Amino acid sequence: MAGMHQCQESGEELEEVTGMVCQETDLKDGQMREVTVGEQTVLLVCTQGQYSAVGSHCSHYNAPLIKGALVGYRVRCPFHGACFNVRTGDIEDYPGLDSLPTYKVKVEDGKVYVTINKNSLKLTKRVKEMCRMVPDIKHTILLIGGGPASQVCAETLRQNCYQGRIIMVTKDTLPPFDKPKLSKAMNLDSSSILLRPSDFYQQYGIEVWTQKEVVSVNPADKSVKLSNGTLQQYDQLLISTGCRARPLNCPGWDLKGVKLLQSYEDAKEIHSSCVGQKAVVIGASFIGMEVASYLSDKAASVAVVGTSTYPYERSLGPEIGKMSMQMLEEQNVKFYMNDRATEIKGENGKVKGVVLKSGTVLEADVVIAGIGVIPNSDFLAGSELEVDPMKAVIVDKFMRTNIPDIFSAGDVTAFPLTIRGDQRVNIGHWQMSQAQGRVAALNMLKKPTKIESVPFFWTVLLGKSIRYTGYGEGYTEIIFKGKVEERKFLAFYIKDEVVVAAASLMFDPAVAHVAELMTTGQILTKAQAQADDLSWLQM
Repeated sequence: MAGMHQCQESGEELEEVTGMVCQETDLKDGQMREVTVGEQTVLLVCTQGQYSAVGSHCSHYNAPLIKGALVGYRVRCPFHGACFNVRTGDIEDYPGLDSLPTYKVKVEDGKVYVTINKNSLKLTKRVKEMCRMVPDIKHTILLIGGGPASQVCAETLRQNCYQGRIIMVTKDTLPPFDKPKLSKAMNLDSSSILLRPSDFYQQYGIEVWTQKEVVSVNPADKSVKLSNGTLQQYDQLLISTGCRARPLNCPGWDLKGVKLLQSYEDAKEIHSSCVGQKAVVIGASFIGMEVASYLSDKAASVAVVGTSTYPYERSLGPEIGKMSMQMLEEQNVKFYMNDRATEIKGENGKVKGVVLKSGTVLEADVVIAGIGVIPNSDFLAGSELEVDPMKAVIVDKFMRTNIPDIFSAGDVTAFPLTIRGDQRVNIGHWQMSQAQGRVAALNMLKKPTKIESVPFFWTVLLGKSIRYTGYGEGYTEIIFKGKVEERKFLAFYIKDEVVVAAASLMFDPAVAHVAELMTTGQILTKAQAQADDLSWLQM
């Protein structure tokens, strides 16, 4: 990559466009403004008396960062929580893969000028510089699983000058793709959800082996065995196999028309088999509710069966659960709560109906189960790798397992959560998986780094996003701002007199701001949450 940054010859002046964007006194410390230079929108930020300028849109889904939360040197996206350093433009927390472009800022005679190179005028994101593989280096890092943790791990290795061999093994037919989209927009073209185009992997020497499965790991020989019987050696290993959907265990679970949502193909199939048909969703989980929401205007009818009184009752609380249920009921989704499926009835091997514990029988052409997940760790049996009672792989803050040179990241792990005093948790969030993939890579390269990310999560119902940050398990009360029934609110989850989590709808960037405060280690008290004055949230 040498020579990439050398200046162009004398024509350089012509290659740049400069705009006077504001007066030096216009922005106070900790303020942002969106400005335009040569048709490009730029985020201008003043931190500690210094101006800096970066791309104005999040690299994940293009959210306007001006609507986000600025704390110190970091701006956090209001939509999904990605964080960027406003001085370097580098991505510091996820989701998303890319950093922001940065622009030159000059203050002269009380005026602020921003200069953009014409070549980068149209660029809204920046791929961090990466090295290439050097063929005669014999070191191999093997990544098991093709999800967000493996993806970020591979890219982080190349960003930090690792020049050995990187092999990613995935059961999927696709290279890493945007899985959160599957339950929200099921009828997607595969090319639209790939995290990177295929030539990206070739360019940076990342081998992606699709439709391959690791069936066992032998730490003594530093090898793994694939389902086709071949062995592959490694020097360092990442286990990031994620979780799989829990299958139904009632009679009839194996009938044609009973679906689980795991792969891209599953999503396409659920879409095509439900159009104009009667769909029953078993499980009022985040996945179940998103699928019901998606199908509400496509299936002939949609019913949701849940074991609690309201959806999300344990995670988000009854008030938000009730509101979510009402939103879907307005779209003719029928709910059968405090109930469960005891049998799936079929005819000629195909689903015809679902029998509930209450005795109700629901007509069904398709049944979709969203009843939780199981960590994909069975292939580790006999390897002495430590797993917890739920079969999640136990790691420390450095994403190390109990076996040297074996790391683990993503949904398959149980890891120490900083904001909970290092309580060991298993969290299935896209953002956390990406953060852990990065931390694993840095520790593989002997750059000691701890996982200290704050969980950030979102769900989409009928085009409206509920955002969530923190870790609310064991909360004892919820303090609301705004009104849940008006579908515009901010909820604080309280445990032991402090805020342990927050959720919102139509209340941006409150959750992003709470996430940033938690990241800096601030304790948010119940009293702060109760106060009418929310200026500490910059609302």
